Amino acid sequence: MNIKFTCLTLFIAVLFASCSHLYEPALYHQDIAYQPKPASFDTTKAANYVSGGLYANSNTHYNDFLVSGQFNLSRGYVFNNFNLAYGAFGVFGDYQSDQSNHNAPNYFSDKFFGAVGGRFSANAFVTSGRTDFRFIGVEMAYSHEFGSYADYRQYLNTKPGYFVDPRTNLFTIGLTSEVYFHNINDVGFQHGIRLFLGTTVGYNELNTTYFTNQTSTEKMFNSIFPKVSYFIKVKDFFGTVEAGENFFIRFGYKF
Repeated sequence: MNIKFTCLTLFIAVLFASCSHLYEPALYHQDIAYQPKPASFDTTKAANYVSGGLYANSNTHYNDFLVSGQFNLSRGYVFNNFNLAYGAFGVFGDYQSDQSNHNAPNYFSDKFFGAVGGRFSANAFVTSGRTDFRFIGVEMAYSHEFGSYADYRQYLNTKPGYFVDPRTNLFTIGLTSEVYFHNINDVGFQHGIRLFLGTTVGYNELNTTYFTNQTSTEKMFNSIFPKVSYFIKVKDFFGTVEAGENFFIRFGYKF
């Protein structure tokens, strides 16, 4: 009997945990994006980049879906063994809830979200043949969220029984490593493969509600996230594909 009771208790606990709904910022772990920069083998040492793309991601429990469009404008530089880039971006999207009970308190099917922000990127590199090894770099992003989904989280945060991160201002920072190269006999056909590992800093209310039983180490690993990016440039046109806790594809033009 004790074994059956224990198994039933564990089953209910797992079921409850799987059904617990987290309401996080729309851009949580989604605000970092690849920023193009000229390479050592480019004749132009400074350039502007404009692009647009499509984001798709889910929340921590993979039970809600977010889709958005993003516009980016940035400027990149190459110096002796050093790259630098900075830029601004805007996001407009839709947060789609998986709630099946339409009679549940505060039910919604989807809500609008938007965000504006800025990014900064820098790295050191060494060159070997047709490859720049951008062996260490730093990425930063600041974003401010607005819209009905942000208002909804602010409202839920005043009610008991909800797991909410009400933040609308996020700051993310992390380290990168990248291999950047051009095709044989074609300097204008370029590729970049980049790895990112970073975290969104600041106080997260979920650490004192939903994650309250976790250790400080477990909470730290919750906040760390990876992202891999592939960049391709043909003449003055470029594209990126990025994957991590999201999927992001965009196309742009260098001028």
